[in-house]
Amino acid sequence: MANHQHHFQTSFSTLILVFFFWGFVAASNGIFIPFCKSYFHLDQFESQLIDAAFYSAYFYGSLVLYLGSYFSQIDILNKIGYKNGIIIGLLISIVGAVGLAVISSMQHATFGLVLLSFFVIALGFSLQQTAAQPFAIALGKPETGAHRLNMAGGINSLGTLLGPLVVSFILFGDLKAGSHSATISSIKVLYIFLACLFTLVSIVFLKSKMPRVTSDEKIEKSPKALIVLLLIGAIFPAILFTDQIHSFLGLTKTTVVFGVLTYTLILLFIALVLSSKNPKGWGAMQYPQLVLGMIAIFIYVGVEVTIQSNMGALLKKPEFGAFQESHISHYISLYWGSLMIGRWTGAISVFNFNKRIKQWLTIIIPMLAFGLILLVNVIKGNSVNDLLIYPLCIGFLIVAFLYSKERPATMLLAVSVLATTAMIIGMLTQGKLATFAFISGGLFCSVMWPCIFALAVTGLGKYTSQGSAFLIMMILGGALIPPVQGAICDFDIIAPQGIAGMSYTHFSYIVAVFCFAYLIWHTLQTSRVLKKQGIDFNTSSTTTH
Repeated sequence: MANHQHHFQTSFSTLILVFFFWGFVAASNGIFIPFCKSYFHLDQFESQLIDAAFYSAYFYGSLVLYLGSYFSQIDILNKIGYKNGIIIGLLISIVGAVGLAVISSMQHATFGLVLLSFFVIALGFSLQQTAAQPFAIALGKPETGAHRLNMAGGINSLGTLLGPLVVSFILFGDLKAGSHSATISSIKVLYIFLACLFTLVSIVFLKSKMPRVTSDEKIEKSPKALIVLLLIGAIFPAILFTDQIHSFLGLTKTTVVFGVLTYTLILLFIALVLSSKNPKGWGAMQYPQLVLGMIAIFIYVGVEVTIQSNMGALLKKPEFGAFQESHISHYISLYWGSLMIGRWTGAISVFNFNKRIKQWLTIIIPMLAFGLILLVNVIKGNSVNDLLIYPLCIGFLIVAFLYSKERPATMLLAVSVLATTAMIIGMLTQGKLATFAFISGGLFCSVMWPCIFALAVTGLGKYTSQGSAFLIMMILGGALIPPVQGAICDFDIIAPQGIAGMSYTHFSYIVAVFCFAYLIWHTLQTSRVLKKQGIDFNTSSTTTH
């Protein structure tokens, strides 16, 4: 029995490493984007194609898996096993990491090859995530599955905190010792290291004695939902070929990116209307709370990513400090660390503490997490004096936690209102106040995924698994919304006088205002839909993902 328990603990310890990698690499994009912009002489829109390549891989990876299962009527991932799915995902990510290391050694590296490598790395992540989350639940007692997911989520958040700092150190050196000029070859060591780690983890998975986790859930046909997803997948590549579209049709990149975003959202809203009138053939999408949830996940992931991906360009503006790429890592790490603060705090709800202890922990845990953020920045060599006022922002998140009392709809509404307010403050001010207002978006985003997810799958019954897969596909928002904001930033090139007294880069954060304002409407509308179905939508706890 003890040996069996040891195998489970070893298996889970191995599994959470992949959770760390997802956070580490994704959060590093905030440092890598401004570096690529400078090195490859890109405009802001083009630099955001890193996010487009990275997050679209999640959509296409999930879509291919869904198509395979749909036409074969066999759950492919269930057939090969979650363990093997993770190993295959790791191997795909190894190919991408090795590719990026090879590209960094080339005399004439191209941005297109960098994008392709990022797409392949994330394609592996897509398969890993699809397999790892149910696998984590299965590695132990079912009643403690949520605890393991939250612990894995905490490790993921640690990766998001450390990623920007480590990548900044590799690219620019220790700021105490004086930074060096970054070149594309600077990243070779990082991605060779990551490729080696991916290889080591895949070998450990291969050698480990892990339970074969399967599911007996039947594949549900949903031809109308499939058509919508295929139509979305067909139009997205236009984002990557804006130059060719401009040459052929004369459309500007701004027109193209806004057109693709509008097209995608219109398709989803059409699905919402049609599926409610005639649910046959829509599968999980016959439930309006699921389609609303898909749109909300799309918006949420997009705004979470775009705030930090365009922050490098914002911080370069004189009114925001005129920072160089080598000096922004503490702000990027604070943004992703803010998500860690919220997720660690959200994890308190899965433990059986009494009400008073939970209240005290809700105050203490965020401050301890903030202390960790300061510590790792000091170790890296960053000055943290300008971050010491940030606990004032954390205080608003603590109030939201205490007010919501673990009710997902109440929590989602509270953080959406706070995030919208913070973005408006950032729009109306400059300097440190505006910077911290925008960064605090990370605090309020931190608990949105589980709240949106919980509301979206409530009442789906046998369609819960399919609905979850559709929600994960909507990570595509992280590929579409950042280029939209980047396209607005680029108006600074043709109109340097700005708009309404601010630069277009500053004004571009209007995108975040609209996204968070939409999430306010989403919460109210989804609550109405669930209430109409007679469902208690405030019973699920707000745990991390």
